[in-house]
Amino acid sequence: MPILNVKVSARKSPELIQKITTLLLDLTTGILQKKPEVTAIVIDFVEHDCWIVGGKPLSVQGKNSFYFDIKITDETNTKDEKARYIKAAFEGFASLLGNLHEESYIHIEDVRATSYGFGGFTQEYRYHH
Repeated sequence: MPILNVKVSARKSPELIQKITTLLLDLTTGILQKKPEVTAIVIDFVEHDCWIVGGKPLSVQGKNSFYFDIKITDETNTKDEKARYIKAAFEGFASLLGNLHEESYIHIEDVRATSYGFGGFTQEYRYHH
């Protein structure tokens, strides 16, 4: 039941939305073994003038960037799985966006099962029932 909040320094297009969605669903189900039917993805597009790295906008640097965080239930993935996921996601966005700034970030947030849920039930409740 992960939720991904994604920011991309690019112009919004249906094609790019689909490519990002496919990339993240493939990685999240393949590497982190999460169910696609309960995976939610929210994508925001940010103008290059509004994305600042090292005090300079990406428009001046001629670079692209992305950031996303993903919330997963704590203790459901290993350190190695998370490391593979971060590497593969960075490579995937580099392929999609091109000329990727190294300062593009991925944050995997391990959330306690008693503090995280959907449909009105925590993950802890779902585990026991």
